Amino acid sequence: MGLRLPIDPDSVKGFLAPEEGEALHDRALSRGALGPFLEIGSYCGKSALYLGTAAKRAGQVLFTVDHHRGSEEMQPGWEHHDRETWDKSAGAMDSLPFLRDTLRRAALEDHVVALVGPSARIASLWRTPLSFLFIDGGHSRANAFSDYRGWTPHVMAGGLLAIHDVFENPADGGRPPFEIYERALASGLFRPAGGVRSLRFLERLGAHMVDEEA
Repeated sequence: MGLRLPIDPDSVKGFLAPEEGEALHDRALSRGALGPFLEIGSYCGKSALYLGTAAKRAGQVLFTVDHHRGSEEMQPGWEHHDRETWDKSAGAMDSLPFLRDTLRRAALEDHVVALVGPSARIASLWRTPLSFLFIDGGHSRANAFSDYRGWTPHVMAGGLLAIHDVFENPADGGRPPFEIYERALASGLFRPAGGVRSLRFLERLGAHMVDEEA
């Protein structure tokens, strides 16, 4: 029968494949007894729909982090720009109203907390251990490694790290998500835990991580 969601995921703008979304839901739900979830890269809420539904079913909270001004490839003139997300008064993208609409329609407003601002700034003040972390923010090397360094230390032992758009072949996509996946494995503090399409999971081992290399 497949996963039943409160609204049709096709009604939400985004780039997550259905099988990736279902994998996010199922893996997060499997860690729901341990602690809250967090995702980097909300956009219009497609992944938050899957992860927020898991949080609701587990009695948990999903924190979703985004500045909502769009990543590089979403700006005017770029491949993934969507004119509907352009705020003329601000002269910039604004995907926050679309996220709020998704959460309202899916009845997830009590289970998903939107954190609006730069990921690195929020991470620098974060203190709560996470049972599930999903990295799908900006795909430049600077942004990907900043998210990796800022957020992975908060994944608790036994928790899961998920990274989207991991492509081993450079012809298939950008390298930074693959590079942070490789960095996580090289740290010795994560082990592979499967994947679906370009989505990869890793399980957190051991104690607090220290990895300052860029």
